[in-house]
Amino acid sequence: MLRTSNDLNARAPGRPDQPYISWFVAGHFPPIIRYLSRPRIVITGLGVVSPNAIGASAFHRACVAGTSGIRRPVGFDESKISFKTSAVGQIVDFDLSTILDHAELKRVPRMVPLAIAAAREALGMAGVNIAPDDIAAQRAIGVALGTGGGGVAFLEEQYRNLFERGASSLYSITSGTHGNLASELSINLRLRGPSHVLSTGCTSSTDAIGYATLLIQNDIVPMMLVGGADSPIAPGILSAFERMRVVSTRRWDDPVQASRPFSPDRDGFVLGEGAWMFVIESLEHAQARGATPLAEVAGYGSTCDAYHRVQIAPDVAEPVRAIDTAINNAGIHKSQVGYINYHGTSTEMNDRMETLAIKACFGKHAERIPGSSTKSMIGHPQGACGAAGIAATVLSLKSGIFHPTINLHASDPACDLDYIPNSARHINTEYALCNCIAFGSKNSAIVLRHL
Repeated sequence: MLRTSNDLNARAPGRPDQPYISWFVAGHFPPIIRYLSRPRIVITGLGVVSPNAIGASAFHRACVAGTSGIRRPVGFDESKISFKTSAVGQIVDFDLSTILDHAELKRVPRMVPLAIAAAREALGMAGVNIAPDDIAAQRAIGVALGTGGGGVAFLEEQYRNLFERGASSLYSITSGTHGNLASELSINLRLRGPSHVLSTGCTSSTDAIGYATLLIQNDIVPMMLVGGADSPIAPGILSAFERMRVVSTRRWDDPVQASRPFSPDRDGFVLGEGAWMFVIESLEHAQARGATPLAEVAGYGSTCDAYHRVQIAPDVAEPVRAIDTAINNAGIHKSQVGYINYHGTSTEMNDRMETLAIKACFGKHAERIPGSSTKSMIGHPQGACGAAGIAATVLSLKSGIFHPTINLHASDPACDLDYIPNSARHINTEYALCNCIAFGSKNSAIVLRHL
């Protein structure tokens, strides 16, 4: 394993004929040098509010056990609107009034209390407890929230009120604008650092984590509260996804069966919701305050196909380049990646093209890398999905037990890699890749390192 700048005679990633020393002499900046020249970023806190479990430990246990949070939709008046969709990854039996009072709950999208709950757990795990009068501590932590739909479901309700009752809420402005959603976290938790929202579709929370690492590495702020939250389960959104023919509409006897990534009989994703939040900081900063790192954010990469609003370019060049960038950014060889958390939506095209991209990126090594889709158990929480997969992977790296892809009982000839079907697996690996693909031809990937 390459960890020191003295090892310049080692072979460059993907170039067995070219040692690092030749890159250096030629004036290039090899990945390992880049890696060693910047602060190492670690995750010290993690919080989860998921359809299949509340809390990080419970989430890990549920995922390892293959426990699904997918169920019949609740809270819809089907006398007014009928849906083909019969399954959603919906959070139930979680009292949001324990997070915000009833008056506040009427003023913000549902994703806000979900994000606050996950954030509180993450901050508590990281040992961060900020006093109301400690301005310096409040300024030391920023917020980067990844969300796809943000307040869209909230706005949908306000438009319904406008057309049915003649008026919408004045909070349509503050809660219907994506940029304000990070402010809700900052205000509630008294965090005065940068407060930003990244909304890049399904890659939103992956990109938020990548962005937050850059803020820390460039001394903008020493710590960041970062992650993803989304709650897009609403009539108009479900109806639009049905018209796009990307959500599962098959009437399964048990809704748990509806999300089936890589399975030959998959018929679309299951819309989900949830929040997965992290505290990240430099390793040096964590050690100085006595915090215990859970994992290292070793590398990040992001690209765009510039191809289509919803489709992946058939040559998969840009998904491959995003993964390559993350691996090079981590300063490792592809052969060191021992697990992949797949985007794995359960749509025919996404699963097939992601498999093709992994093969193109890793070559024969792709056949030896186990991986799984967290969405098989929680559905697709849109802009929060990257954070969900990263949370599952961090917890698995720590325990050595990696969750399965459930509902995978047959082989699709186009999806022929090791997706850890149906049962969890013990895996000994130092590095894991978390992959994301979004509408708008976006691709993002993060490499995590076990510490």
